[in-house]
Amino acid sequence: MSKQEIEWSFQKTKKGVIMRNQLILAAAAVPDLKVADVEYNTNQIVRLIKENSACGLIVFPELSVTGYTCADLFGSGLLLEKAQDGMIRIAEATQEYSGLTVIIGVPIRFENNLYNCAAVISEGNVCAIIPKQYIPSYSEFYEGRWFSSGKGLTERSVRIHGKDIPFGTDILAEDPESGAVLGIEICEDLWVPDKPSTHMCLAGANIIANLSASDELIGKEEYRRRLVEQQSGSCYCAYVYASAGVDESSTDLVFSGHTLIGQCGTVLQEDIFPLCPSVSTGAIDLVRIMYDRRHQNTFGNADENMYRRVNVNIRAFRNGEASISEMADILKELPVVLSRNPFVPSDDRERRDRCRKIMRIQANGLATRIRATGIYNLLIGISGGLDSTLALLVCAEARSMVPEIRIIAYTMPNKGNTSGLTYKNARELMRLIADEVHEVPISESVQMHLKDIGHSPDYQGEGDSAYENAQARMRTYILMDAANMINGLVVGTGDLSELALGWCTYNGDHMSMYAVNASVPKTLVKYICRTYAQFCSSEELRRVIFAICDTPITPELTPSHEGKISQMTEEKIGKYDLNDFLLYYTLRYGFEPSRSAAYAMCAYPELERKEIIKAAERFYIRFFTQQFKRSCLPDGPKVGSVSLSPRGDWRMPSDASMRLWLDDLKDVMR
Repeated sequence: MSKQEIEWSFQKTKKGVIMRNQLILAAAAVPDLKVADVEYNTNQIVRLIKENSACGLIVFPELSVTGYTCADLFGSGLLLEKAQDGMIRIAEATQEYSGLTVIIGVPIRFENNLYNCAAVISEGNVCAIIPKQYIPSYSEFYEGRWFSSGKGLTERSVRIHGKDIPFGTDILAEDPESGAVLGIEICEDLWVPDKPSTHMCLAGANIIANLSASDELIGKEEYRRRLVEQQSGSCYCAYVYASAGVDESSTDLVFSGHTLIGQCGTVLQEDIFPLCPSVSTGAIDLVRIMYDRRHQNTFGNADENMYRRVNVNIRAFRNGEASISEMADILKELPVVLSRNPFVPSDDRERRDRCRKIMRIQANGLATRIRATGIYNLLIGISGGLDSTLALLVCAEARSMVPEIRIIAYTMPNKGNTSGLTYKNARELMRLIADEVHEVPISESVQMHLKDIGHSPDYQGEGDSAYENAQARMRTYILMDAANMINGLVVGTGDLSELALGWCTYNGDHMSMYAVNASVPKTLVKYICRTYAQFCSSEELRRVIFAICDTPITPELTPSHEGKISQMTEEKIGKYDLNDFLLYYTLRYGFEPSRSAAYAMCAYPELERKEIIKAAERFYIRFFTQQFKRSCLPDGPKVGSVSLSPRGDWRMPSDASMRLWLDDLKDVMR
């Protein structure tokens, strides 16, 4: 983080922790329109600006002041004068709306030519005018008949109503307060190979506005959407696209008013063939955009001297800074949809496809390791829980690729701790999948070990980590030695969530020779197992997997209650879905604790906010202090958008820096 970002993130006030708010409400607006009726069109644009003045940015379609389909009327000096007057009147109407920038389409005469332009308007001023670079004159387009290309026009200005206005294709509009840097394309500029927005983003633009008049043909809607997704993704930017509405339709062409707001490869908001006037709004998160750019260090920088920057006001929604509680309120007010399970797709079909792809990645990674080592004996410990079940299923899938594989499964019950339910499920699962099944009770070995170190053979209650960890280490000890005996490879079962929280025994159950689940979060493990069960041919195996999926998550390291599960993992480390939520935003977007907590408050409205703060404190304490357990992770396939690999892990902080992170969660709750 830069010094300025740190100051924003950790500044303290009487309201609690203050974070920088870089959420910008953007709108793609399609007004009612009458072709060549500048006064009517101007009134409609002003009306929509007034009704949506809470936005920081509003983008209107191409040539929205006159209409795109004026054809030879663009040769009329009267129409062009009226268009300039309309532009100035729109600018004057924005004077009372602080923090708002509006982009409208207008024809502009410059020297000997006419240009199809975008006017950048902010707080009463026309701040810049950007001409269209690529003028289509193919198929149904005749723009070359009236307009010239602005390509190569730089360092110029145009005088309108006594004021010199920056004019050219070398302009970016910047709000230093919110961090927004706006670049502008006009319709065809998006469809060409060398897109102007690519160069703008390399020079610092993080939002691209596209004023368009794209007519409808079969298949064009989908292609247009893919263009916006791809450009916002490859440029790590927000993309606000507004196309001409149905009022522009003629005997030859039909326009749809297609609006799209995309961010980093995802469409946040979309509408097509709306009843006009229509406004689509989306919340642009500059924090996420700038994190992606810093993280993807192949994202280069262009020579900033290629572009001039003009100052505008594109305010963050509500305030430029916010406490945790205020940020949560802002997120609720904005059109932001937050998944409670960001690792798990909500759509059933998409979730099934992802689960099957993840298992394919896991199995292929394991199969590749086996071919490379020439070790075909796979040893795995089966507890009857979700993680070892998934690991065993991955071994079975790898065996279908490498028939020489032999799966040797061990269950290692501890009398008095292992419940009847998990023991039964483990035995059934091994019988149905493994080539060899072994049962090695560990009670006597553990008790002997505890006796050797002077520990009572009985559980001493809460905090007796020696008793609990001795079991995990004994199981790993057995698996490793058995692997040595038969030239085998121990397959690890620990998942991403356990590794992040350190919910694993050092040099115990987190140790293996290849950890197939190391990049799979706990919230996804159950869905992968269920998906496998749904598609497997064995009804008996399906029944066992479903039974395991319905079993509470437990390490079973404390005495059971009359043979029933007594130790619940989530009672110790909190709800896994909330932990995974915090993990996702910490690793995927580099959020500081306060911002992650604010997002959680929005995603989990039924939880008390103080409860979320407490959960976040618990998560971050475990996340940092358990780093030593991740410093010697075994290899494993990378299957998700976040990773805790040894080469990409978070360093364990000093006491002072730890306090800084935890102080970031202090908040005066209202």
